[in-house]
Amino acid sequence: MNINIDVLRTNLCKAFCTEIQVSSKNEHLIRIETPFYFPDGDPYQMYLRELSTGGLRLTDAGHTMMHLSYENDIDTFRKGTRELLLNQIKLEMGIYETEGEFYLDTTSDNLSVQIFKLGQALTKIYDLTFLNRARVESTFYEDLEERIYNIVGKEKVKKDYVYSEMENADDYPIDYFFTCNGQPLFLFGIPNRDKAKLTTIILERLLRHQAKFESLLVFADTENMPKNDFKRLVNVGGEIIASLDAKDDLSRKILKRVHKNL
Repeated sequence: MNINIDVLRTNLCKAFCTEIQVSSKNEHLIRIETPFYFPDGDPYQMYLRELSTGGLRLTDAGHTMMHLSYENDIDTFRKGTRELLLNQIKLEMGIYETEGEFYLDTTSDNLSVQIFKLGQALTKIYDLTFLNRARVESTFYEDLEERIYNIVGKEKVKKDYVYSEMENADDYPIDYFFTCNGQPLFLFGIPNRDKAKLTTIILERLLRHQAKFESLLVFADTENMPKNDFKRLVNVGGEIIASLDAKDDLSRKILKRVHKNL
């Protein structure tokens, strides 16, 4: 090996030192700026304060959960799989939480190690927003289609239906169109926030064109949907299925509208 360990150590120390900035937040807090960022570009917030019992507390001051609340329902982190994973992260990383504030108690000698540990923990916590969603989305549309065909038969359904009377209709396909007496039924699968936004746009355009239809919105899981996106969608949509696991409800609500043609 031709690498000079001493030179490498010196260069790394210099590089890390330039990435860590320390400044006074107020008379009680010291701000520590790190090279850790959320995907939207906002930096992790880390602060240091003295403890009355001696030592130091390194904390995010509740910023991480506040940041997550911008696009997520924080209540979902307090139940089910996400709660178990959150507790596991805290246990593994040795961090504590009080009312949404994540922190570590440390000494000045061990502060550098704890900064990286808290940064790693906050990254893992943020990643909880992707874990369950990634699992669901991978098979959501396949599962939805299979259940629809089992309910009414493939010949009764048109996939990726285009409402031709609407301008640029090819850009706004309807997931499933059902042939039924009276008004047609448009069914949309909603596995994530992006699809919720797109479906809201499609429904608003259909309503502006005074299209005659009923709509059924099938969510992967409404509990994982940001509240504002969910509200905007249900305001313009029809009936909903809160989870793809609600097989009986899906069957009942489809058959209620199309049974006359079966």
